Amino acid sequence: MTTTEPRTYPFSAADKLNLDPIYAHLREQEPLTRIQLPYGETAWLATRYEDAKIVLGDPRFSRAAALDHDEPRLRPNNPQGGLLSMDPPDHTRLRKLVAKAFTARRVEQLRPRTQEIADGLVDRMIEQGGPVDLVEEFALPLPITVICELLGVPYVDRGDFRVWSDAFLSTTKLTPEQVTDYIDKMFGYIAGLIAQRREEPADDLLSALIAARDEHDKLSEDELVRLAAGILVAGHETTATQIPNFVYVLLTHPEQLAELRADLDVVPQAVEELMRYVPLGVGAGFPRYATEDVELGGVLVRAGEPVMVSSSAANRDEAVFNDPEQLDLTRREATHLGFGHGPHHCLGAQLARLELQVALRTLLTRLPGLRFATSAEDVEWKSGMLVRGPQRMVLTWQGVE
Repeated sequence: MTTTEPRTYPFSAADKLNLDPIYAHLREQEPLTRIQLPYGETAWLATRYEDAKIVLGDPRFSRAAALDHDEPRLRPNNPQGGLLSMDPPDHTRLRKLVAKAFTARRVEQLRPRTQEIADGLVDRMIEQGGPVDLVEEFALPLPITVICELLGVPYVDRGDFRVWSDAFLSTTKLTPEQVTDYIDKMFGYIAGLIAQRREEPADDLLSALIAARDEHDKLSEDELVRLAAGILVAGHETTATQIPNFVYVLLTHPEQLAELRADLDVVPQAVEELMRYVPLGVGAGFPRYATEDVELGGVLVRAGEPVMVSSSAANRDEAVFNDPEQLDLTRREATHLGFGHGPHHCLGAQLARLELQVALRTLLTRLPGLRFATSAEDVEWKSGMLVRGPQRMVLTWQGVE
């Protein structure tokens, strides 16, 4: 790399859902900049939309190569393996095994059940009366229930795997020893479920994956455990965080919220805009390593150098989005990068869209006058995690005494 001193990254501590203004400066003046994370080697950071798409989608940038490097990261542990550490064709082989469960058509078939779950949660909220913590009473149980039923994981065990899931997203919330312990417990739990399903197969995704392993030899036992654990964690964590994120943004943009309430048919497009607008991650995503010299953002990236992408910055690119710092729920411009791009585009994107659509429509329809119980300043935010969002967000609505 060049001898220019790298910038310490992240540039600042996560501040609610506010994106550090330095990203806008970098897009304009230094679209590819050198950064140093708390752990691992120095990397390049891409902040422009088109550069981000190249890094995420071009086969000249490899995820699997990270296994041979001290990859830049926000935490001391470096849990590697699974889909996120693979390139095609291995990545394609495993992804194909589960992709059919997450097609737009298959996911749409889950809408009635997802709506039933959402309504049941709101029924309970109304019955107990407000104020209520949206995170605990709605945002977490909705996607957890859906992914448990889809994968074949007992919902009654949610208390355990919710705790263990933090190990996959923790930066400083957990100690390195806790991270290792929780990941081992999650893998052990999944291995136990696999053993049960081998004895008593069911009509669920886990049984289908076991059949792919045992009958068709399409994945190893370790791949089976990691894949199932990854689906369980990814299948609820980010959506459970984005539901309160989206509600927070809407409640702090009352004019946009009023327009959405007046026309709920805009909800699908609103979800896309909120995905663009909300900077979910506290930093850039996983690094990709250049497999050959590549010119990117006016800089020559040498073979073997890692490049990280800030999707949040790319989603605010003025060259792609008109007035990108403004929330516009009717925006119909370029596709956002909130679900990634290329081979590692979020496998569960369609399921997340469905859950977020159902969540917003249900909350706005059934809880008129939804608002903060006190004020936005009383929202408690997560800390020490790879994602940002409310830890606790207490809301109330009309008719609550």
